[in-house]
Amino acid sequence: MELATPKMQEAIASKNWVSLREMLGKFSPSEVASFLSSRSVADMAVVFRVLPRSLAAAVFEYLPLQTQQQLLKALAKDEVASILDEMAPDDRTLLLEELPGNVTKELLQLLSVEERAVAVKLLGYPENSVGRLMSPHYVAVHPDWTAQQVLEYVRLHGSDSETLTMVYVVNNQGKVVDDIRIRAFLLCDPQKKVFELMDERFTRLKATDPNETALIAFRKENLPALPVTDSDGVLIGIVTFDDVLSLSEERATQEIQKLGGSEALDEPYMKISLLRMVKKRASWLVVLFLGEMLTATAMGYFENEISKAVVLALFVPLIISSGGNSGSQAATLVIRALALNEVGIKDWWRIVKREILAGLALGLILGFIGFVRIAAWSAFSDIYGPHWLLVALTVSISLVGIVLWGSLAGSTLPLLLRRLGFDPATSSAPFVATLVDVTGLVIYFGVAMIVLHGTLL
Repeated sequence: MELATPKMQEAIASKNWVSLREMLGKFSPSEVASFLSSRSVADMAVVFRVLPRSLAAAVFEYLPLQTQQQLLKALAKDEVASILDEMAPDDRTLLLEELPGNVTKELLQLLSVEERAVAVKLLGYPENSVGRLMSPHYVAVHPDWTAQQVLEYVRLHGSDSETLTMVYVVNNQGKVVDDIRIRAFLLCDPQKKVFELMDERFTRLKATDPNETALIAFRKENLPALPVTDSDGVLIGIVTFDDVLSLSEERATQEIQKLGGSEALDEPYMKISLLRMVKKRASWLVVLFLGEMLTATAMGYFENEISKAVVLALFVPLIISSGGNSGSQAATLVIRALALNEVGIKDWWRIVKREILAGLALGLILGFIGFVRIAAWSAFSDIYGPHWLLVALTVSISLVGIVLWGSLAGSTLPLLLRRLGFDPATSSAPFVATLVDVTGLVIYFGVAMIVLHGTLL
């Protein structure tokens, strides 16, 4: 159903708040948020004032961070307090940590005593830690409870839980000892004890763990939520799949932007200011430009060879692009494999062996195509001169060496950066391509000096 209908527009224009409230109530929070994102801040503030309190908070959570911040400025303090109180703790933490310190302090004062305590606790964990992602609302039961007691407890206290899919079992010290799906309690004998359903196989996260730990855990465990404990194993919260999915999308976006030869924008493309975007893109472009200047230096070093055999210059674009492309391929594949934890630094030798074989195979394929192309053209013209066979061999052998080198450089550079503690994504495809361009010329003219010695050179 289309949300931005003429009736909706008419209700806003005529200030028919009762009708607007009824129409908006028929849509999901995500649909209302999508509708509001395309409107002015003033219109958003008006719509928020007519939404039911619970729906307003749910819609607010779906808005982009920048839009949330703009909307908070347009709303009255009591309206802001209402929205923040109703927000999920983890989503509220994400918003508060993006705001300036003085603004965060003011907003914390607007929260209820209970919610303020939760917000301060979550903000106390290190940035980019699991503690910032977790929600303190969950269902915890004891091993000696019956299934019937568990379900009665869920009915009384489950409305505040982040998710009811999982029920967590804790001992008398509050330490988590297992997690059980709610369906197990729904399908079993009501008098069955919780400990009879336990298998004591569960995965837990620590609040101080980095976010990457949660990403890895959710990839391994097909669960909607995972328990979060303190250093003593006491259950203090849960992390849900949707929070980690959002984090994964953010990380993937940053890696893709870095692979393209740019700093991560950290903002939506259409939201970031032109000046900030230019600054983030300029730094890498300058580095790559300076790197490509070495290509001109390399060409100048072999100026004498080029003047004797001008035909060699015809294949320079072909040579350097092939090496750069193979290096970019290898770098992209290894960076993604590192991000998914398919490989690690300890696998460097296995990666090198695979890339040696892959580089040789790819180089032979391109070398063969290059040889055939030169031979075909020479059959109908003398564009490559009487020594076309030697030229073809030079190009073919060079392609094998350059593609092999490109594959090795592209695959090992991310591993080296990871070993040094840097982000492997910074060895972006353009950076690898620039590196291979320069060294590719050295390989090409080195092969030419050997193969063409005594003829063209």
